[in-house]
This record gives sequence, C-alpha cells and structure tokens, in this order.
Amino acid sequence: MTAQIIDGKAIAENLLTDIKSKIEARITTGKRAPCLAVVLVGADLASAIYVRNKRRACEKVGIRSIAHELPASTSEADLLILIDSLNNDATVDGILVQSPFPPQIRDEAIIERIDVNKDVDGFHPYNIGRLAVRQPTLRSCTPFGVIKMLEASNIELMGLDATIVGVSNHVGRPMALELLLAGCTITSCHRHTKDLANKVKHADLIVAAAGKAGLIQGDWIKPGAIVVDIGINRMADGKICGDVDFNAAKKRASYITPVPGGVGPMTVATLMENTLLALELKEKK
Repeated sequence: MTAQIIDGKAIAENLLTDIKSKIEARITTGKRAPCLAVVLVGADLASAIYVRNKRRACEKVGIRSIAHELPASTSEADLLILIDSLNNDATVDGILVQSPFPPQIRDEAIIERIDVNKDVDGFHPYNIGRLAVRQPTLRSCTPFGVIKMLEASNIELMGLDATIVGVSNHVGRPMALELLLAGCTITSCHRHTKDLANKVKHADLIVAAAGKAGLIQGDWIKPGAIVVDIGINRMADGKICGDVDFNAAKKRASYITPVPGGVGPMTVATLMENTLLALELKEKK
C-alpha cells in the first residue's frame, strides 16, 4: 500500500479563492473588506515568517491587514493596552497576536484579553468552550483547517477511532473536540500516556501534534489508517519535518499529510475565513 498524499496547499488555495470571491462580492454591494490586526512581539525568525505568510494571504484575498511590530522588551501591560485599543477599534474585525511571547508576557493573559468576537485564532477559552458544547463560532484555525482538509479529500470521519498525540490548548485539545463533533471516538495522548505505540496502532485516524520529530514510527500505523501530521520541527540541517516518520508511514496509511505542504497552508486559509466570519457575525448584531 502507498498512501494518497493530501495536498493541503492545493486545498487551501481553493479555500482562499472562495474567500476572495466572497469579499469581492461584499465590495460590489457597498460593504467593506474585513480587517485583520497582526501583532508581533520580538524578532523570533519563525514567528516573523508565520506573520509574513498571514499578511500575504490577506493581500491575496482582499483582507486589509494592520501590522504592529513591537520590540522584545515590550511589557505585558503595554501589550494589553494595544489589545484594548484594537478591541475598541470598530474597523478591526480580527486580532492575531503571534506566539511565542517573550518571557515577561503570559500567554493566557494575552489570549483572554482579546475580544472573543475578534479572536480569529480561536484560542480564547470562550470560543474553545463553545466548541466543547457543540455551538462553535470562531474555531481554532489548525484543528478546523484539518477538518476542512479531510472533508475536501472526501474522507468520512463519522465513526472512526481517532488518536490525537498532543494535548496543547491551541491544537491538541481543540482537535479532539473537532473530531468528537465530527462523530469520531477520541483517544488523546500526552507525555504520561502508557504504551503510546499501542494507542496509535489501533487508530483509524492519527493526528500527530506533539512537536517531536519522528515520534510516530511507521510500523505503528494500522494498514489503511489516515495520518495527519501537524508537527513542525526544524532539523540540524535546516530541513522541516513532522512528528511522523513519513517515508515509513506512507507505506501503510491510506492517506497522509506531508510536512511541509499539508496542514500549515490550511491554518492560514482558515484564519482568513475566520476573519471574514468575524465581520459577518458583527454585521448580524
């Protein structure tokens, strides 16, 4: 068996094209384009690349983007003041504060300060909570992007046994909630999980989101299973790889996502969709 490679980049491009068409239709009827405020604190190279990709996507679909690039010495208090001003700016529909933050800034303080209606990353406890009770609005971009990618690949999720490796607040936990909403039976694994290999071997769908290169070995994959690799790891030679031993796993899986070119583009496209949705929801109030 050789797995079908899921082309997340192509699926994301289709989604971006659809979003662009919707925004152009808005403008022809006299409505404005959405606006996304992007905040970057410090000079982390990976974060700068992520922000650049998101701003490029904004330009591609017609979303107005505002950049706030702050020095690494920025205090938590000053960052909160900026967030408050963006919350109160009626022309801003979405707020994205790129993590990781410098050590003097607490993740939870920043995430919880963002207006839940402008939380286009879908990280706020309120929005995660709505997903948990099956009333989602703004959903975490990476997990929801995975769902969209699998649906676009005509993969039926209802009834699958799914194992998620990783339980981070931004990816692993909302991924479990998304798959539960889609009708899967969920097993969530973490660093205290006993016999991880056995948990993976029994799964119809594996989602790797641990951030550890090669953690999921190829012979752990049940023949015919679906493998989604969210992990992004930079190796000593500068190459990027996921959490799954791709070359071995693709010989056993039915579908598999590559790294890069799999989930990453879907995250950015879903962010664009969330920004448009945030504006549409505001207009309905």
